[in-house]
Amino acid sequence: MEKADTPLASVRNNIAQVCKRARRDPGEVTLVAVSKKHPASAIEPLLLEGHRHFGENRVQEAQEKWPALREAHPGVQLHLVGQLQSNKAEDAAALFDVIHSLDRPSLVKALAKAFDKTGRQVPCFVQVDVGDEPQKGGCPVSELPALLTQARDADIPLAGLMCLPPADIEPAPFFAFLDKLARDHGLEGRSMGMSGDFETAIMLGATHIRVGTALFGERQG
Repeated sequence: MEKADTPLASVRNNIAQVCKRARRDPGEVTLVAVSKKHPASAIEPLLLEGHRHFGENRVQEAQEKWPALREAHPGVQLHLVGQLQSNKAEDAAALFDVIHSLDRPSLVKALAKAFDKTGRQVPCFVQVDVGDEPQKGGCPVSELPALLTQARDADIPLAGLMCLPPADIEPAPFFAFLDKLARDHGLEGRSMGMSGDFETAIMLGATHIRVGTALFGERQG
């Protein structure tokens, strides 16, 4: 397959087209290739095309897959895009370069301790429960100011806000809401948008899009 015809090339082209319509620089949008539940053999082609931002949902899966891939392909930036248990904070701090799922006071404490112990200060997006769906994780909107204050007091580097809009509902209002929350709190990053809606997210200010299916196809299991 010619590189011009790869899923990665197609997604990058879509990003460029949407940015043109939105009068944004494509360089403002980081494409995080969500490789959860995909084997190293599926990830290698993207690495060979020069892609370096990848997302994983689980600490243990990333620990199993990525050390060898990183050794073979320097410069990888690994993003934790799934929920993080406090007891995995130290492992996450050691392995990941960005965390997208800071969502509660206990995790702030666990990460602050983990950053001190590992000597790494990993930028974190605060996940916001924009659709009032507690089962997805995310900080309730009413509790966001207090959580941001706690994170700043603990010297957690804040990259911005992240959301997962409700499924099967038009996502634009939720993306616009997250963009407003980020502006209100002086945060630059907006981690929002996946394979089915990243174009909308970019139009509404996304700085990081988390794309899996459009790059890898349907995952196994």
